[in-house]
Amino acid sequence: MRRLAALPRRLAAWVASLPPRRRERVQDLAVGVILAAINVVSLLPYRSQLHPFWLALLLVAAQGVPLAWRRSYPAAVLLCTGAARIAYDQIGFGFAPFPLGVAIAMYTVFDRSGLLWRWITAVLTVAGTAISLSAPGHQEPYDAIFQALIFGTAAAAGLLSRARRANLRAAEVRADRAEAELDRRTAQQAAAERARIARELHDVVAHHVSLVAVQAEAAMSLLPGRPEQARRSVEIIGDTARAALAELRRLLGVLRGPSERPETAPSASLGELPAVLDQVRSAGLPVDFEVTGAAFPLAPGVDLTAYRIIQEALTNTIRHSRAARAAVCLRYEPGYVIVHVADSGNGGTARKPAAGSGLGLAGIAERVASCGGSLTVGPTRGGGFSVTARLPSP
Repeated sequence: MRRLAALPRRLAAWVASLPPRRRERVQDLAVGVILAAINVVSLLPYRSQLHPFWLALLLVAAQGVPLAWRRSYPAAVLLCTGAARIAYDQIGFGFAPFPLGVAIAMYTVFDRSGLLWRWITAVLTVAGTAISLSAPGHQEPYDAIFQALIFGTAAAAGLLSRARRANLRAAEVRADRAEAELDRRTAQQAAAERARIARELHDVVAHHVSLVAVQAEAAMSLLPGRPEQARRSVEIIGDTARAALAELRRLLGVLRGPSERPETAPSASLGELPAVLDQVRSAGLPVDFEVTGAAFPLAPGVDLTAYRIIQEALTNTIRHSRAARAAVCLRYEPGYVIVHVADSGNGGTARKPAAGSGLGLAGIAERVASCGGSLTVGPTRGGGFSVTARLPSP
């Protein structure tokens, strides 16, 4: 008894586990068979009054069984069920069951078929209803009203279901577009972040490694005759390497997983510029520093960009020029800060901009563009090279 009570639940679970198309077919088959059985059973009490009885049973069963294919062939199913109903009425069988099969078929046509088939269905339904009502025993006015109410309700329900499904499809399309747009923006943000990290890594590594290389060459030239000066160069190499490691830890800390404790520090800014100038001076390049105008707080991105421009420009001077001197100028104007870095050149001829990969000047250009500023680079009249960036800072 307990197993019998659990049977409907297990059957429902089995149907729910089927693929959508197969599940619809099983559901339609169940509707058709159950409706045909109900129609047949409803005639059993009147079998002595229906002749031939087998034909009456066949016609009422034909109003239910075709519903098993209603979603695949909606118009054909409506024709079959409607023809069976009209034949039943025209033969003169009484005790007709409720025309639920024809109503379900009509609902399916209005739900699943195009505009042309819906119009054809409406015309054929009106004609079929008129034929059925012309049979004996259907002269009462309420018969026409009853039929119009049934089929009108079925058509309206089909149109509502069609509209609801169209709205769901439109919502799914909008959701897919929104998700695709979100993925696109996420990819763009990820690409921009990768480019930013690449610029930061380049600036940090290029600057400090260039200083290490310069000091290593100086130490080699000072040994063995001037050990004290060589020792000072080696100390500078150690300090520079530790500074590079600290900046790398700060930069790479943002790439750690959420379960790891980040080792980060505040972003570099112009407040750390004296340390950079000291490093460059210790590498043997004298640097003049000047600030003009009333200084004001800069936006974090602009502050970092100005710092990196000065750092990269001085690094390029050390790596690619034999300049005797460099000058750094920060000029504050209303809404702008102007960064100017120039070197004196090597004695008469303008040098080429950063040899090698060219990532230094490219990185500066990308940073300036990301802030909405303007950049000017090129040789000076005295044979040197200058970098000038105008950065907006509201």
